[in-house]
Amino acid sequence: MEQQLKLIIGCDLAAYDFKCEVLRVMRANGYKIDDVGCNSSKEGLYTVAAKKVADEVAIGNYDYGILICGTGQGMAMAANKVSGIRAVLCYDVLPAVLSKEHNNGNILCTGAWMMDVPKAIRMIEAWLFAKYAGNHEAGMKDLEQLDKEGR
Repeated sequence: MEQQLKLIIGCDLAAYDFKCEVLRVMRANGYKIDDVGCNSSKEGLYTVAAKKVADEVAIGNYDYGILICGTGQGMAMAANKVSGIRAVLCYDVLPAVLSKEHNNGNILCTGAWMMDVPKAIRMIEAWLFAKYAGNHEAGMKDLEQLDKEGR
């Protein structure tokens, strides 16, 4: 890794075991990643984790966030309610890379029920190091305007 990215991860109860394994592998691969929960497979709302991660990414305390629930759908919907967040829902490498290159995603959402840990790690790493291509500026400006309007 050229620079140490500041990463944050969160999950709900459905993805707790999956998140723990992703976190273990990511840390073993040399990533520094802060975990905001949930802390049990018995309780933990997706909205709580999504807000914690999205707020931290939006204010610039972290470069990127990762959110995991059963399908990733709820996490993406909740995170995208926070101004400045471009949460993307992905289950594979190509859409993850394109979500960064085309849409400058800053939070990757995924589903523990949708893949295994090795595939998740490949997807996360590909997403982390993809670069925004800058050729979708009109769309990005429209997203910023929608964000300001609160729609």
